[in-house]
Formats: sequence, structure tokens, C-alpha cells
Amino acid sequence: MSGTIAIVGAGGIGGMLAVTLAEAGRGVTLCVRSPVGELAIESGGETRRATVPVVTAPEALNDPAWLLVTTKAQDTAGAAPWIERAARSGAVIVPVQNGVEHLARVRPHSGEAAVLPAIIYCSVERVAPGHIRHHGGSSMTVPDGPDGEAFAALFAGTRFTVQRTDDFATVAWRKLLSNSVNNPLTALTLRRGGGLFAEEPIRALAAAILAEAVAVARAEGARLGPEDAQAVLGNLGGFGPAGGSSMLYDRLAGRPLEHEHLTGAIVRAGARHGVPVPLNRALLALLAAASGHPLDGTA
Repeated sequence: MSGTIAIVGAGGIGGMLAVTLAEAGRGVTLCVRSPVGELAIESGGETRRATVPVVTAPEALNDPAWLLVTTKAQDTAGAAPWIERAARSGAVIVPVQNGVEHLARVRPHSGEAAVLPAIIYCSVERVAPGHIRHHGGSSMTVPDGPDGEAFAALFAGTRFTVQRTDDFATVAWRKLLSNSVNNPLTALTLRRGGGLFAEEPIRALAAAILAEAVAVARAEGARLGPEDAQAVLGNLGGFGPAGGSSMLYDRLAGRPLEHEHLTGAIVRAGARHGVPVPLNRALLALLAAASGHPLDGTA
């Protein structure tokens, strides 16, 4: 079985994109280790359902035009056989992942294939295999250019919007600002964001974490400033009572955490540029301990 678009991973993001594309009549194939039946998305008081073709081995994947890698950043190596198979057939590889190191994660497996990194704003929670709860957001941003234009066309007429930018670094770092506080603090406290970020001590801590992240982002060439940090704080304050984070959901489910690719990216970039990030270093150590994988002192 094959489709024009192959999606690696049937978690929250992968399932959401598969249903969105299937609803619009796009040819979609899910690439997973174990078979997946019907996908169900709870969203805005309705349940959307779709069944899409599934392949469980890379050699069974025919030649897609696109391969969307929707695994968590730390699982990219596990997706390598799918990336290598699709890259050999000339597919555009689209890592739909958090963080700012998309190319570094994918390039070891993609060879000379085109890689189009994507930043997604979509809060989803996988509550059971194939069952996803959508809390809000349905947009992606990709670099401008022919591949970006073609990718946006894939989602034309769907419930997702795709924007293109000539400054992807700024977009990626802006998303990482939000992830630098929402993900770690909800995961460490095991609390949803609605009440957590209404507490003044937590907001003060978040502001200080964001100040470090903005300084690092600017050193990396992103066009961000204090106003971007304030915007993140404002958005966090507007979370509903059910709003959480992907890292919180992963910790609650006992899955590996994404801290090395979120907070870790800030710490690594800070070290490259000599920008001090003591709070982010502390968060990274705490998240590593909470995940069961303490740091080795080299971060």
C-alpha cells in the first residue's frame, strides 16, 4: 500500500495530520511498527474518524512524494529506515518536530534528499492508540521556496493552514520559547497549564527562563526580543484548565521525554555562544532525572 504522502508515526501529531489529509481526499499512508485501525480525533465537540492505509516495514513502502516525520525528536533515529527508504525514492523529507535542530537530526539518514523542516502549532494528546484529543491549534510554518509552496498546496482546503517564511530560524526559536517553559514546568510539576501559569512565582520563573532563551536565540541569529517573551507569557496565561504539553503527556504515560531537544538545544547553543543559561541548565538536569536518564555532565 502506498500514498502520495507517507507519515511516520501515529501519535498525536501523526494521527492528526493523517485524518486531516484523508478528510480532504489526499492519498495518505501511515508508517508504523504495529498496525493501526481507525483513527479518531476529538476536536471542538465533535469526533472525526478516518481509516488510512498502513505499512509496518520500510521495504513495503512504495514511492511517496512526501515523507512527514512526526515522531518525537528523540525518536528520529528509530525512524531512520523509513527516512532512508523514502529518500532513495526522491521524496521530500519533512520533519514535523519541535526544537531547532531539524536538519541535524534528519540529515544523517536522508542523504541528498530534499529536507523541509516544519514547525507545527497543534496541541494534541494521544489518550489511547488511534484516539487523539485536540486541544487547539492547527497550523504549520515551513521555509519559503518551491518545496514550501508545494507542501502548502498539500493542505489547501483542509482544516490546517500552512504558512511560508524566509526566516525559518526565527519561527523555530519563537516556538522553542514557548516549549522552553510550558513543556518543562508542566512535566516537572505534573500540572496542566491553566492553573499553573496563573501563579505569580511560576510566571516569574517562566519570565527568567524566557530571558535566557531569548538571549541565546538572538546569538543564533533569530530576530526575537523581550516582546516575544512577553507574548509567550500572555499565551500561557490564557491556557484552559485542560491545556498541558506534549512533555507532560509523555511523562504521565511513562514515555521518554523530549528535554534534550528542547531545553537541551538552548543549553547547547548557549555554550556555543558563551551565553549563560543557569536556569535552563537546572531545568535540563531536573528533566533528565525525572525521565530516568540523568545527564552525564557533558551537556
